[in-house]
Amino acid sequence: MFIVMSVALPVKAQLSGADTQNWRQWRTVGEAQLSWLFFDIYQSRLLTSTGRFEQGADVSPHPLALEINYLRDISQKDLLKATQQQWQKLGFSKAAQQRWIAVLSELFPDVQTGDSLTYLTNGQTGQLMFKRLAQSDYEVIGYVADEELNDAFLSIWLSPQSNYPQLRQQLIGQVSR
Repeated sequence: MFIVMSVALPVKAQLSGADTQNWRQWRTVGEAQLSWLFFDIYQSRLLTSTGRFEQGADVSPHPLALEINYLRDISQKDLLKATQQQWQKLGFSKAAQQRWIAVLSELFPDVQTGDSLTYLTNGQTGQLMFKRLAQSDYEVIGYVADEELNDAFLSIWLSPQSNYPQLRQQLIGQVSR
């Protein structure tokens, strides 16, 4: 379960919505760590302006930020593979997966221990930001202009059908760590 970003075509535009401009001041809804066997993969945190996640049929009914701090090195190839595996488990069509993975292969970086990827959404569109361990600022590395894709990405972590239900519950503030 890794951060993903995709678009039908790259969009070079700011994420619209005044609600998302001050996302770094938002409150934490929940935090969770993904580990596999003896390996810690990443620490994640969900943020909203209110500190609450509103559940509904739409996995992103309001502005939110999903921040992932990697606890190990992961190649772009492995990020893409894990992303596609999660989408398969969630039941997304093969055609959509292939389209999204083709775009992601142009956008995803290799991540190193301490790097962070943050996905910021206004509830309909989103942007992916990247920060190396030694950097103080995030760099926007891509945009999502398609609401279906925005939701598909966030479904990996926030859908009730997530492959990691306890991680989801921790992120949305239903279970303490």
